[in-house]
Amino acid sequence: MGQLQRPEHNVFPFSRVEEYNGYGVYPGASPEEMEEGVVNKIEQNLKGLTGVEQYTSTSSENSATISVEVIKGYDTDLVLEDVKNAVESVPSFPTGMEPIRVAKRENLTLAVSMALSGEGVDLVSLKQEARRIERELRLVEGISKISLGGFPDEEIEIALDKSTLRKYNLSLSQIATALRTTNLDITGGTIKGTQEEMLIRSRNKQYDAEALQNIIVYARPSGETLRLKDVGTVRNRWADAPTRAEFNGIPSVEITVNNTDEEDLLQTCEYLRGYVDSYNASTGNMQIDVIRDFSVTLDQRKDLLFENGLLGFFLVLLLLTLFLNWRLAFWVAIGIPVSFAGCSFLLRNLGLPSM
Repeated sequence: MGQLQRPEHNVFPFSRVEEYNGYGVYPGASPEEMEEGVVNKIEQNLKGLTGVEQYTSTSSENSATISVEVIKGYDTDLVLEDVKNAVESVPSFPTGMEPIRVAKRENLTLAVSMALSGEGVDLVSLKQEARRIERELRLVEGISKISLGGFPDEEIEIALDKSTLRKYNLSLSQIATALRTTNLDITGGTIKGTQEEMLIRSRNKQYDAEALQNIIVYARPSGETLRLKDVGTVRNRWADAPTRAEFNGIPSVEITVNNTDEEDLLQTCEYLRGYVDSYNASTGNMQIDVIRDFSVTLDQRKDLLFENGLLGFFLVLLLLTLFLNWRLAFWVAIGIPVSFAGCSFLLRNLGLPSM
């Protein structure tokens, strides 16, 4: 079986604790600066909040994350408001820091983890195909939580030519201003007429290097224009990050499907197994391999529970028969499967996870 290798990534099958995540981004900051200037200030305000069991923080370059766990039985939405108020009551954060995001983490269960790979297929094509598969799976009822991994973020690199800039007497700030004021998607208001109303909107936002090449960065009174491609090279590239995934030694994209508490894990896994078989039969240069199917683990646990229950039934029946009347021993032993069945019935009707 192939092995999916992904540095700096862990997948946990269960996340059953009510938890809130606060995420702060401070470009250019070291982990120590994030700890001293952001994390410590927030943690001071989190102390003593009602309903908070514990909180943990992780500081890294440019960002920090604080996870707050809620005591079972407390209203999680009320605790969320208290956490938001605690963050907002911090007197000041470092200049240049982005707004802190506070959100509730939903309880999720890992259903299936898959690897999309193809011999000789580049990572861009794999990512595009993974996005298509994601959109297709989201249309299926009962599947809502899909995440992709195994590739770094995409960036657009603009490398300017110094000699060209000197020739036209241009500076880096002028190029940046031209990009900022041209690459826009904004509303310019409305024009009301006697019979209709027109919306004015500029749709010139580009997300690809080829489209950015034609942005005008300089124009002379004579009408001569200078485009971005005339002063440098524009190309799409991957971010300098170690996030990569390989399956059997070739690049791959990880597709992870999780289940919420309201979704049926066994039905989701059964559908995904059929989807993988159908996809591999119809596609030649790419294929999907199942890395982890949590329904297999769940079925193994159910089988183990059944075997232990059956063994316990006969052991109780045998031992009690040696010392008591066999009828009494039978009714005591029969209480074992009846207890398990009753517990499962109550959990299912109370909306809690059951066997």
